[in-house]
Amino acid sequence: MLNYKLIANIIGFLIMLDGLAMMAGIPFSLYYSDNDVNILLSTGSATALIGLIIYLLTRRHEKEIRKRDGYIVVSLGWIVMSLFGAIPFVIHGSIPNYTDAFFETMSGFTTTGASILNDIESLPHGLLLWRSLTQWLGGMGIIVLSLAILPILGIGGMQLFVAEVPGPTKDKIHPRIRETAKRLWIIYFLLTIAEIGLLMTGGMDLFDSVNHAFTTMATGGFSTKQASIAHFDSPFIHYVIIVFMLLAGTNFTLHYYVLHGKFSVLKTNEEFKFYLKVIFTITIVIAVSLFIKGYANPETSFRDALFQVVSMVTTTGYVTADYEIWGSSYQIIFFLILFIGGCAGSTGGGVKIVRHLLLIKNSFSELKRLIHPRAIIPVRFNESSVPGDIISNILAFFLFYIFIFVLGTIVMSLVGMDFLSAMGSVATSLGNVGPAIGSVGPSYNFAHIPGFGKWFLSLLMLMGRLELFTILLIFSPSFWKS
Repeated sequence: MLNYKLIANIIGFLIMLDGLAMMAGIPFSLYYSDNDVNILLSTGSATALIGLIIYLLTRRHEKEIRKRDGYIVVSLGWIVMSLFGAIPFVIHGSIPNYTDAFFETMSGFTTTGASILNDIESLPHGLLLWRSLTQWLGGMGIIVLSLAILPILGIGGMQLFVAEVPGPTKDKIHPRIRETAKRLWIIYFLLTIAEIGLLMTGGMDLFDSVNHAFTTMATGGFSTKQASIAHFDSPFIHYVIIVFMLLAGTNFTLHYYVLHGKFSVLKTNEEFKFYLKVIFTITIVIAVSLFIKGYANPETSFRDALFQVVSMVTTTGYVTADYEIWGSSYQIIFFLILFIGGCAGSTGGGVKIVRHLLLIKNSFSELKRLIHPRAIIPVRFNESSVPGDIISNILAFFLFYIFIFVLGTIVMSLVGMDFLSAMGSVATSLGNVGPAIGSVGPSYNFAHIPGFGKWFLSLLMLMGRLELFTILLIFSPSFWKS
């Protein structure tokens, strides 16, 4: 039996949080004398009031949250917050079509970064901040946020955390989930503040620095400029963002240990080392080939290659150059990068580095088993044997991921997209990356996609952000059986 009152109670709180966050951009709107102050105030207040009413009406509920309740709360939480979060854009008129507004907001909360906006600079500052804030909240997870700041819920949150972060490895830095959430959010906040300071040092104004720090740490990629980071012709700014994209794509547990002086974890963590090897190997190959072709001087070739590779691997989606004009071979490379993803326990989306690493290790172990059929050859990760159920989970994940990608490509082809663009739109939505290839490449956006296609891609964004199983379980008949 689902605990409906508890589910409604948490959803009510999330709606309330949604409304309060909408009003965060009002100071910037007042400073720049924009016309969105009343809209942010009214929609934010109304949304917060609706959430408060739902919260108060359902405050008397059974305290225990079960596994099924957790999956329902997480899935509904993202959808409801996006439904309400789209309203300010529609009422203001900057995105008059609700389908487009929902797509933009879902893209924000899932940190995908796919946009339908053709003139980002025309949006008032308050709405731009709200747009970036959706990514910052979604980056570490709105459910983890609620656990970190809402002890008044008075419920155990492990089921929510498991549904929110269903990756194959989750190192617990504290036995209590609420304390874990707090520590993660403190690190997230401190890194965001550090990036704001460095971007301002590099010449960005406060508003742009805040927005880009929000969307970098979330690995979301929304920018206040139509040209993305290419607008800022500053190597310093580019390198600062590269560093923080790398940090955001790293398991936040490692940040916690490093801040406590345990630097040895960086040398022993196999996923982190593989993450850096993948990024720098691809970067060197692209940078050297670009320089040989006469693209630019060595530093610029390296910086543009590194920026694009880090941005795509971490699923941030910023761009400083259009990799599609470099040539078809680079298109193939960046298309394949869409399937990599950041580290488990990071704000990055995608398949995740650890899954690739364990799949590779299992494949080599299988070869050894064929040679030595009687030998017990376990898959080892960070000097520990990986249980067989985790390997089975990863294999199932890959199977579902490819199946959904193929099915999604067929669907997007049927709505009128060419095959290359259909593949790109599905891969980037499922991987929560942003730019892709074809008509959804770095120089284009998603505005031209038909309405049905945008709703479908929004579903893929949600599935990708919750790593497939959370949503697939809800569509499973056995999930609803007692």
